[in-house]
Amino acid sequence: MLEELEIRNLGPISHALITPCAAMTAITGETGAGKSMLLSAIKLISGAKAEVARVSPKAQEAWVQGVFSVEKSCEVANIIREAGIELETSENDDSKQDMYVARTVPQSGRSRATLSGYGAPKTLLETVCSHIITIHGQSDQLRIATSAKQRELLDTVARNSNLRYEYDQAYKNWKDAQHTLDRLENQAASSRQRADYLRESITRIRAVDPQPNEDETLKTKRNRIENAAHIIRAVSTALAALDASQIDYESSVESADACMLIDKAAQALRTLHVDDTCETLAHQLDDVHAQLSDIVMQLARMLDVDGSDEDLDALNSRIHDLTELTRRWGPTLDDVLDWAEKAQFELEDLDDSPEAIERARAACDKHYREALTLAKELSKTRAQAAEKLSSEVTAELKSLAMSGAQLNVRVNPRNEDAQDSDVLDSHGIDDVEFLFRPFPASDDLPIGKSASGGELSRLMLAMELVVAQLSDNDESMMTFIFDEVDAGVGGVAAVELGKRLAQLAQHAQVIVVTHLAQVASFANAQFAVQKTVTASSDDAQSQYADTTVTKLEGVAREQEIARMLAGSESQTSLEHARELLATSRKMVDNVEK
Repeated sequence: MLEELEIRNLGPISHALITPCAAMTAITGETGAGKSMLLSAIKLISGAKAEVARVSPKAQEAWVQGVFSVEKSCEVANIIREAGIELETSENDDSKQDMYVARTVPQSGRSRATLSGYGAPKTLLETVCSHIITIHGQSDQLRIATSAKQRELLDTVARNSNLRYEYDQAYKNWKDAQHTLDRLENQAASSRQRADYLRESITRIRAVDPQPNEDETLKTKRNRIENAAHIIRAVSTALAALDASQIDYESSVESADACMLIDKAAQALRTLHVDDTCETLAHQLDDVHAQLSDIVMQLARMLDVDGSDEDLDALNSRIHDLTELTRRWGPTLDDVLDWAEKAQFELEDLDDSPEAIERARAACDKHYREALTLAKELSKTRAQAAEKLSSEVTAELKSLAMSGAQLNVRVNPRNEDAQDSDVLDSHGIDDVEFLFRPFPASDDLPIGKSASGGELSRLMLAMELVVAQLSDNDESMMTFIFDEVDAGVGGVAAVELGKRLAQLAQHAQVIVVTHLAQVASFANAQFAVQKTVTASSDDAQSQYADTTVTKLEGVAREQEIARMLAGSESQTSLEHARELLATSRKMVDNVEK
């Protein structure tokens, strides 16, 4: 709800402060007084394009600020919090917050916008104000100008929010399943190629049948075979020195080798019985003899080397096969074996891809049928709401001096025989159209192309009234601004127009720019826009205009209503003004009851 609008140096307005009431506020004044500047100010803080021509000639910049009261838990407050902006809690109501939206337009350069003291992009102002301000006028974007807005309004009347939530979930499930199916189908060709590669690779690895560290073991063995002669010669020499009997079994027992000599030394020491030292040394020589015997056994085993060319060729062939494996899937045989194990699991998954595609297709069909069923139910609620909205708005138009005008809301379900993606969208199965027939002989035409500015304003008033009555939405935070709603209206129709604006004001804040006293008299608050022309102090030949905005109360309001009725403030017109205000007040009281 708009609590305050302050303007500086915008057009002829040097300064104005407007505090509209929570119900209905009327803005009145002579033609050309500057009432359009008030709409321009509201459009500026709503994110409209800044026009330098609107800046007062003697000022460096124009500045506009709107102060709004919003619920802490409302969508607007959430949008602002997501933008990183904190609002102040209202001093009068802890459940509400104050939001300050300001726009500065310099004579040169770019305009600047702030939201509660934070710099804000113009798009943020548009998003925020689209939730709290609706302007109905000839040159303004209609609240339901687009098909999406029309469907949104129709859903509000249908009160189908729970069903729409269920459909949203079903639609999301279908799109997710469709995405999975598309991914699997797109991957099918590459999956087959991948499966063939894995299958061939696993077969090749299994054919070689590598064992952990087998290549290193075989390379060591090959090295021994390739160096067999040298190994045998060196080992034989070592054995001959340690134990000649391992080389020549017919050698004399008197042969002098290390084992024999150590044994003789130990026996010699045992013949001495001088003290225990010799016996100790003899035992140590026995230990040395035992170690040498162990070495002799290991050397003897080393002589058992198969140096045949056939064994060497087989070793080289095996090592070559293992090297090929490590070159492709290594660098080690452990890596090859690990890769083969993982490849087997991947192959099993890939081999299951046709079945996976069928399962995904079945899931996609299931979710589509569920979403389609809910979309049809949603379509029924819209069709019922469309019939109700059309008849109720048409009835309202008759009372607003538009007899013969008709609103026709069409809900057109899409052809189910089309492709799935052409039938359902994120909002269901319907295309919604709001068509307007200004007179009986006219064709049904899209709203905005079939009516004048005044007719459009009254059509939108009728729609807002019906929506407020039929929907369960609380629009107490919305500010409706009507311009030219009274064009071509007079007499009894003017009274009905004012009455219906007051009726809408029971549900939302209404600000109406009007030339009709019958309309203004229904307002809970009234502001007069007056322009004065003053000679310039610098140049007596030049003049400048200044527009002021004044809140009217008591006698001042009676005088303004009298002026609007008769163009003068005669006693007769003043009495007529008082009577009109009193009658309108009674009608408003009856509306409230």
